[in-house]
Amino acid sequence: MKFIYKLLLALSCLSASLAFAAYPDKQITIVVPFPPGGSTDVLGRVLAQSMSKDLGQSVIIENSGGAGGTIGAAKVAKASPDGYTLLFHNMAQASAPALYSKLPYDPATDFIPIGMVTDVPMVLVARKDFPAESLQGFVDYVRANPDKVNFANAGVGATSNLCEVLIKSTLGASWLSVSYKGTGPALNDLLAGQVDVICDQPASTLQHIRAGSIKALAVASKDRISSLPTTPTFSQSGMPGFQLSVWHALYAPKDTPKPVIDRLTKALNNALKDPGLVRRFGEMDASVATPTIANPSYGSKFLLTDIERWKVAMKNAGVKPQ
Repeated sequence: MKFIYKLLLALSCLSASLAFAAYPDKQITIVVPFPPGGSTDVLGRVLAQSMSKDLGQSVIIENSGGAGGTIGAAKVAKASPDGYTLLFHNMAQASAPALYSKLPYDPATDFIPIGMVTDVPMVLVARKDFPAESLQGFVDYVRANPDKVNFANAGVGATSNLCEVLIKSTLGASWLSVSYKGTGPALNDLLAGQVDVICDQPASTLQHIRAGSIKALAVASKDRISSLPTTPTFSQSGMPGFQLSVWHALYAPKDTPKPVIDRLTKALNNALKDPGLVRRFGEMDASVATPTIANPSYGSKFLLTDIERWKVAMKNAGVKPQ
């Protein structure tokens, strides 16, 4: 009996090894936990296209938006840990515990980070006929007109909302926060003049800025960005030290076998060297992660640190978990 048991165990291990060696042998789905058209969606599609070249299988994007990215994240957390359902998420993965008291998953333990992907600066933009032409003008207008400015965001917990919360906390100002189900609807209302401002990523706003449909007031980066060279930083505009960039990372459900994670990490790093991806990311002022951070070890440590950072930031901003 012992011999038979050992034989069955060996055959089982061999079968599993062969299965891992064949990975991937079918289409892979990357869940983007936001509606189509937003910055995370755009970046995710570029990444999926490049990764498919290395993996030899189609890599498609599935949008599963809502609740600040937590609905899509929960879907992946419950998915089979076989490497065929992944999550492409931004810094809202770290801020979620500070915003939601009853998350259906734990960002720190229910996922395996495959690696960091990119870092993108935030831009404060206004409708084209908004009275202010600069960040200082915006601050002056808000203080002279309390609760009259409509500040849009892509939903509670979205990066645009996080940026808004930090600006509001820094200024000690008061305005009406208008939440949408995604960046697309929020930008549509900004373009139509239904709301006044939004803080979002260049991938979403740049084409409209260049078209003159909206105007950029400031960028939340350390230095000015190449796509908006005439737009000053927050620090240059009266808010010294204010910086906020949006990081993005790729995840698999917990318990995904290490050989699969290793294969995905390899594909991620090869994708980040793809000239097409580098060009497209550059057009959106999105940095390209290096191998030193595009790996599970760094991703895990970074996520834990950022979860704690957002807990402190939200507490200081007076934001209580819902």
